[in-house]
Amino acid sequence: MWRRFIVKKNECGALLRDGDFERLLPAGRYRFVDPFHRLALQVWRLDAPMNDLTLVEYLQRHQPQSVAKHLLPMSVGEDQVGLRYEDDVLVEIMPPGARACHWQGVLTHRLEHIDLASDVALSPELAARLAQPVLRKRPVDGLSGVLMVPVPAYHVGVLKVDGQVRQLLPPGLAAFWRFNRDVQVELIDTRLQTLEVSGQDILSRDKVGLRLNLAATWRYSDVLLAHRQLNKPLDHLYRELQFGLRAAVGTRTLDELLDNKQLINEVVGAHVTGKLAELGIEVSGVGVKDIILPGEMKTILGQLVEAQKSAEANVIRRREETAATRSLLNTAKVMEDNPTALRLKELETLERVAERIDRISVFGGLEQVLTGLVNIPRPAEKSDARARQA
Repeated sequence: MWRRFIVKKNECGALLRDGDFERLLPAGRYRFVDPFHRLALQVWRLDAPMNDLTLVEYLQRHQPQSVAKHLLPMSVGEDQVGLRYEDDVLVEIMPPGARACHWQGVLTHRLEHIDLASDVALSPELAARLAQPVLRKRPVDGLSGVLMVPVPAYHVGVLKVDGQVRQLLPPGLAAFWRFNRDVQVELIDTRLQTLEVSGQDILSRDKVGLRLNLAATWRYSDVLLAHRQLNKPLDHLYRELQFGLRAAVGTRTLDELLDNKQLINEVVGAHVTGKLAELGIEVSGVGVKDIILPGEMKTILGQLVEAQKSAEANVIRRREETAATRSLLNTAKVMEDNPTALRLKELETLERVAERIDRISVFGGLEQVLTGLVNIPRPAEKSDARARQA
């Protein structure tokens, strides 16, 4: 009995006898004598990978000429990464130790090996190809093995490989192999930044509980030095600001702090500058935003300020009254020695009185008004009056 098999032009077949591989069948029509139905045909597409790697290994040992004619085995070493191209288009990133096999004839396959021990970073050209995978018509498999890091402007990236700081990354796109290592990139802002230290409850030297809010302006003066010396530079800066604030408040009384609030800024600034000068962190300004007193202390201070201001107001009032009395005494002395000044004062008084009167009836003429209505004894008249009394 004859068996007929057809292998299409975009396929490759394998003749199986009793389920066991016998030989490869390229595209074509085949007829076999098979009276007991022992033959079968297995077909693979030429544009798809050959996933039966066990069969490929068997062919490499026993039929190497068939492998050289129909198949292209690919393998990647333990310290390598493979870039697989189809018709010079990158389609796959093969991890270390990976194996694959592809059919020859339909597509042109090429495998490029990259040594992981030589460099952890991808070349700029390769990184640019992988930067926007969704915009490619055909995606690249295996992108999970690549760490893509866009570093924004005014930032730098701290590259850490297996927990060790390697280098600084300038603004731009950077890409690194993640195979066989732990790769991390921390983005650092190199501009001036503000750090808030809020809600610090501290006792002053005279045992008054205060709550303070502090703000500091800082920047990295040496990013690599800061990350080489400190595990978390920002946390270290926060703690040093806390210590400086406690040193400034805990050694001074409440009156000293309220009289000179700038003193806290100076003490805290000097403390952190001395501690962080050799750690790559520069503190350009420190300022206390709020000093919050307990409720009962607010009441006591309010009463104290009210008493002080009341006393100051009384002193000012007495001073003004004394000055006014002294001015009146000086005026009286001038009028006593100068009749003309006295007469002018009389006319001024008459004018003020006339302003408050709607109607004036004059009897005896204007002279009576000027001499009778307002009459302040003159110095000569005073002497005559004293003589008559005597």
